[in-house]
Amino acid sequence: MTPKVLVSDKLSETAVQIFIDRGIDVDFLPELGKDKEALAKKIGHYDGLAIRSATKVTQTILRNAHKLKVIGRAGIGTDNIDKEAASKKGIVVMNTPFGNMTTTAEHAIAMMFAVARQIPQASASTHAGRWEKSKFMGVELTGKTLGVIGAGNIGGIVCERARNLKMKILAYDPFLSKDKSLEMGIEKVEDLENLLPKVDFITLHVPLTDMTRNILSRENLEKTKKGVRIINCARGGLVDEIALSELIKSGHVAGAAFDVFEKEPANDNPLFNLPNVVCTPHLGAATIEAQENVALQVAEQMSNYLLEGAVENALNMPSMSAEEAKVMGPWVKLSQYLGSFAGQMTDEPVKAINILYDGVVSEMNLQALNSSVISGIMSKANPDVNMVSAPIIAKERGIKISTTNQDKAGAFAGYIKVTVVTDNRERSVAGTVFSDGKPRFIQIKGINIDSEIGPHMLYTTNQDVPGIIGVLGKTLGDNNVNIANFTLGRSEAGGQAIALLYVDNTVSSEVIEALKATGVFGQAKALNFEVNETTNQ
Repeated sequence: MTPKVLVSDKLSETAVQIFIDRGIDVDFLPELGKDKEALAKKIGHYDGLAIRSATKVTQTILRNAHKLKVIGRAGIGTDNIDKEAASKKGIVVMNTPFGNMTTTAEHAIAMMFAVARQIPQASASTHAGRWEKSKFMGVELTGKTLGVIGAGNIGGIVCERARNLKMKILAYDPFLSKDKSLEMGIEKVEDLENLLPKVDFITLHVPLTDMTRNILSRENLEKTKKGVRIINCARGGLVDEIALSELIKSGHVAGAAFDVFEKEPANDNPLFNLPNVVCTPHLGAATIEAQENVALQVAEQMSNYLLEGAVENALNMPSMSAEEAKVMGPWVKLSQYLGSFAGQMTDEPVKAINILYDGVVSEMNLQALNSSVISGIMSKANPDVNMVSAPIIAKERGIKISTTNQDKAGAFAGYIKVTVVTDNRERSVAGTVFSDGKPRFIQIKGINIDSEIGPHMLYTTNQDVPGIIGVLGKTLGDNNVNIANFTLGRSEAGGQAIALLYVDNTVSSEVIEALKATGVFGQAKALNFEVNETTNQ
């Protein structure tokens, strides 16, 4: 039966033609996405839904999507899609994460020029009939030092363009290896302390996470060189906008250029109407080429999936066939849990990821499992990473991935071991899938354990001495933390010991500090695990 696709947002005619040329029936109804009731009535007739940001794919709409197999978002953001509801119905959600990288990078460069030469202000003055040539004295970019926070896809393009402008580049990115930075012709710094006081311009290219929120706080802004100019075309919330406005008024910061804001639409903002502040309304991806690229990409991806079963840039499914998914589902979950554990425990730049597959799992689709491990590791720094984009991002960051297969007789029919390598240490974690289909952690740092995995966990290390369990239990009890499962392990009597606890809620920073204050724990770390369900076609 011929697949049928609904396009409910404004995609280009060329994108629509891709569906037609591939033999797919397509209804192009670009206004339907604004009418929830009408969309809910029609959605039951389609195998695929192609959208931009106007269409809101809610649980109500998905309830009527009896045939729907794939939702394709032309663009990166998928906040307008209920991904959990889609996963439960077996609907693959795809986006196009790489279609607007160049456009966004070019906007950042344009904003850098604009704030360096005060172009918007000079233009407004000239239009008003004033000839204020001496008022708008600018600075050259040539010879200046650019600080890049986040040197991934977009940040890497900015670095390339800036090098061609003869700028010196310092980059802060925990996932950027030294070898990769040398290849890019930039200087990697280990922390912001080594970047902030040395640069003339700062540009941000990181996602908004708990780790990056307010990364340019008041404290950090005050550490910058006097006369610095700051560009943010990444995400609102990365910069303390109030503190920045005050530092601009004081003259410490010479200017800023912002395309994104903490609250959008930004009808009012502390940065508005300040001298030498350039503001645009989230235009990073707003070019004809970018919009066309993402539309063409989503049409190709959806066609490939509907006609051939190929999965590309999926947010809720690894790259695998439906037959493989039935067997591999629990192992995919385990691999992402293992990666997530390693990623949450690693605060240094990752140089290499080594993955060992033993027994039955060594005969499965290791590419999908590798992707799942890598996405788990990198999700700490980038929550938007998925099982398709993760290996690409790791490669661009210079992270080496190695895989080993073996089939040794042992206590388990199969297991996976993940080792993360940094400049200073190696950290390993292993797990298996029991006969009930539930993943388990079976080894951490070479210490054998048997731990159930839950959404909220606590990891501690200590010297193996009497009384530790009592201290741990009392501290958690005093802070109203309820334990669902408690697992212990040790290297030897009196040696290094670990504990892994499955608790009912996220362990707060206050609880972590209370544990550290006891003086008996070498390490106390709150862990959170969220894994997208693997779905079948």
